[in-house]
Amino acid sequence: MGWTRGRFLEGFIAMAQNKSEHPHQHNTERADPNCQLTDPVCGMQVTKGSPHHLERAGKPFYFCSVKCLETFKRDPEKFTAQHNKNEVAVKQAAPGTIYTCPMHPEIRQDHPGSCPKCGMALEPLMPSLEDDNPELKNFTRRFWWTLPFTIVVTVLAMFGHQLGWFSMTAQTWIELVLSIPVVLWAGQPFFVRGWQSVINRSPNMWTLIGLGTAAAFIYSVVATVAPGVFPETFMSMGRIAVYFEAAVVIISLTLFGQILELRARSQTSAAIRSLLGLAPKTARRINADGTEEDVPLTHVHEGDRLRVRPGEKVPVDGIVEDGASSLDESMLTGEPLPVSKCPGDKVIGATMNTSGTLVIRAEKVGSATVLSQIVQLVAQAQRSRAPMQRMADHVAGYFVMAVVGIAIITLIVWGLFGPQPSWVYGLINAVAVLIIACPCALGLATPMSIMVATGRGATQGVLFRDAAAIENFRKVDTLIVDKTGTLTEGRPAFEQAIPTGGMDADEVLRLAASLDQGSEHPLADAIVNAARERGLILGAVSDFESGSGIGVRGQVEGKRLALGNTALMDQENIDVTIMASSAESLRTKGASIMYLAADGRLTGLLAVSDPIKKSTPEAVKDLKEAGIRVIMATGDGVSTAKAVAEQLGIDEIHGEVKPADKLDLVSKLQAGGRIVAMAGDGINDAPALAKADVGIAMGTGTDVAMNSAQVTLVKGDLRGISVARHLSDQTIANMKQNLGFAFVYNALGVPLAAGVLYPFVGLLLSPMFAALAMSLSSASVVFNALRLRKSV
Repeated sequence: MGWTRGRFLEGFIAMAQNKSEHPHQHNTERADPNCQLTDPVCGMQVTKGSPHHLERAGKPFYFCSVKCLETFKRDPEKFTAQHNKNEVAVKQAAPGTIYTCPMHPEIRQDHPGSCPKCGMALEPLMPSLEDDNPELKNFTRRFWWTLPFTIVVTVLAMFGHQLGWFSMTAQTWIELVLSIPVVLWAGQPFFVRGWQSVINRSPNMWTLIGLGTAAAFIYSVVATVAPGVFPETFMSMGRIAVYFEAAVVIISLTLFGQILELRARSQTSAAIRSLLGLAPKTARRINADGTEEDVPLTHVHEGDRLRVRPGEKVPVDGIVEDGASSLDESMLTGEPLPVSKCPGDKVIGATMNTSGTLVIRAEKVGSATVLSQIVQLVAQAQRSRAPMQRMADHVAGYFVMAVVGIAIITLIVWGLFGPQPSWVYGLINAVAVLIIACPCALGLATPMSIMVATGRGATQGVLFRDAAAIENFRKVDTLIVDKTGTLTEGRPAFEQAIPTGGMDADEVLRLAASLDQGSEHPLADAIVNAARERGLILGAVSDFESGSGIGVRGQVEGKRLALGNTALMDQENIDVTIMASSAESLRTKGASIMYLAADGRLTGLLAVSDPIKKSTPEAVKDLKEAGIRVIMATGDGVSTAKAVAEQLGIDEIHGEVKPADKLDLVSKLQAGGRIVAMAGDGINDAPALAKADVGIAMGTGTDVAMNSAQVTLVKGDLRGISVARHLSDQTIANMKQNLGFAFVYNALGVPLAAGVLYPFVGLLLSPMFAALAMSLSSASVVFNALRLRKSV
């Protein structure tokens, strides 16, 4: 077994094993003529008894007719790919998959469906590599297929009387016919959710959308089919005013908003998909007879001996039995410098082998690997975050019940006490109440502010992933920062060369760089690049050899050179005591030290470090002045972490921490009542980024970190946190203003629509003016949100 695509849960692992180890099951299936299959062309259900079939690449395909069979033959690649994709979808929905609501994580069930609280489509608790959202496809299809109808109906309603293409009666019927597919087909999911909110006694925004749209449509249908039931005062341009355009526009806009939301929701699982993609798909196994073969990770078991060649990823967690190399373990430790591995050392699956060849023995596979544990931590952290309770959602239930109550009271009061025809007046006024209470403004109040704010943030190098990040950022009082790649550059850089024995610093650097031309180690790259930047002429290297992770040797210009750590110097019988104090001083500042020896004597040392970003000191200072508690949590050693912290004035330090430790730190701070932001750039930061109230990723970091975080600083500059905080304050204020505008319009319009002024001034608000008030409410929200473009 191992870590591979579609292998996230042990249930999937078992399924794949059974399928690969018991091929006779496939033959048994083929023997059943009543087995239900799907025609890959038209999608109809067929059986294996169908006379229309063929075999391609050893796999049988069955069709409902000759026409589908011939169509398949003309473009088999197209239909084979779609057929395989459908099979993957079926596997993803296999028994044992748990589905949950992204807004209400406490809702869990073993089959797909809708959330009983909010009506959102449930999604798998643990996503796979395949990003296939059937609800997104469904809503996209409904939107594009009905958008032309919406446009035509709106144009007719706005300009039809001026164009004079049809009589007003004919135009009304045309609008009705064109509105039916939009309302009854495209809007069907919204009405279902609205009805579910009633059944489950959980009124929400879908209740408002369903009521408003249904009221506008039903009123218009009645006005079209039986215009005589309305008083003459409701005649407009030769017909009873209808509002088909209001119904279809609401539905189209709502569909468009849902498409944007579903696309954003799919990104919440991108971090896990990125993690799943880290592991190699195969491993090179050494068999008992000494032969070697590449096998899928599903065939790797504990105790297997595996060969890992240069440039390959370690397949699973294990221990080195033979060979020596350097591994890039930044995905776990965050340390940018590769770690030397020799026989007896532990290795981690999905880490990159940078140089030599290793033979390892597998110790942990499947869900037991370190990578698997990180995936589990990210998934748990994402699901554990409480759903965002927006102001509109908080009052939606009361608002819906109040509007419905007012509409019913309006109907009854007008029916019993109004002028004749009293019940017609009651119906018209009740419809006006529901139309003016349409949730357009409420629905736009928050998204419009978020949309403008995210666009403005992007121009400032700050990318917000969702509204929750903007709403929570202003509350943050504690910031946890990773060191490598967040406070520092995240890549080795040559710091200085210190000579001894009469040689100058440039000559020490030149000889070391000449020797390192034959090395693939990142530290060697830093030294070679530094020498070239200084214009030093490098000599040719011969007899180059790597010292098993402790350094390199070779001949340069007739000199026998050795460059490496203390262990290499010991092998060469070279005393480095004379430079011990200088080396220790540099180590306390976070530098890695390499000694250079020529012809058996010490000539100097070279220091390579991970430099602090130029913008970091200013950023940390601004954050502390803003009253934010800054904490460093890094996988690096404590001495290195302290050296960086002292330079930046950070008082609280946590060194040598693993991903689970960072996650635990975030949890403890949150339990203490702190609002925590986590800033990091590596895979090792992903669980903490997902768990934090606001996760902040560096745009210069890994995709997994950016997918786990809610905010990405494109330039990797921590000064962007101050920008994001200021934008968060302004956006929340703007959202409150938008919601206030929306409720003021409704508060003024609902009584007018109910006819409370009729006894005093004889004024009634027809549905036409109700729709106008609704439009003005929406317009005020949009224009107010656009003011955020001048923010920051």
